[in-house]
Amino acid sequence: MAKVKLKLFGLLRIDSGIKELELEASTVRELYPLLLKELRRRDPKCSLEEKDLRACVVAVNDRRVKPGARLSPGDVVCLLPPVAGG
Repeated sequence: MAKVKLKLFGLLRIDSGIKELELEASTVRELYPLLLKELRRRDPKCSLEEKDLRACVVAVNDRRVKPGARLSPGDVVCLLPPVAGG
């Protein structure tokens, strides 16, 4: 397990009210349920689901990675939700 800094952007940040937090996980994918648990702890009515997190672009230390990417202590993980317009 690695202690990492997780940063949220876009609608994730707006909907959750969280800019960043520290969590412990071995892979990016392991962060999703931990983040949802924290979001629901802060706001039981939070409507975000794991599918919303899986739709995000993930960057670790400013490099785009897949959800199975292994994490190291001190990594900075950014979740960037898709943007829609029209």
